[in-house]
Amino acid sequence: MPEEIKIWLGKKVKVVMDRPLGTKHPDPRFETIYPVNYGFIPDTLSEADNEEIDAYVLGPTESLKEFEGVVIAGIKRGEDGEIKLIVTDGKDYNISEIEKLTYFQEKYHKSKVYR
Repeated sequence: MPEEIKIWLGKKVKVVMDRPLGTKHPDPRFETIYPVNYGFIPDTLSEADNEEIDAYVLGPTESLKEFEGVVIAGIKRGEDGEIKLIVTDGKDYNISEIEKLTYFQEKYHKSKVYR
């Protein structure tokens, strides 16, 4: 498991949504509608893209602005090394479930889920 994911597992984090559930991807080339809340963890830095670390929020079924939950897994993209954390309200998801719930976006990347 990559260290940059391992250090987050089990930690409580705050996620600020920049792509809430039900919103369209900001790049007009994509038709993606976000089926889960997606955002970033404030005051963090991803070495892969020099932006804040991104997170998928699994569980809530309404569009959110912010969310506090626990990191249960992470995704690492092979082509650029970027990580995406998986944050939930306490519900556990197995790797297969995480892959299905994030496929809408991760299908464009060579990603692997780590738990």
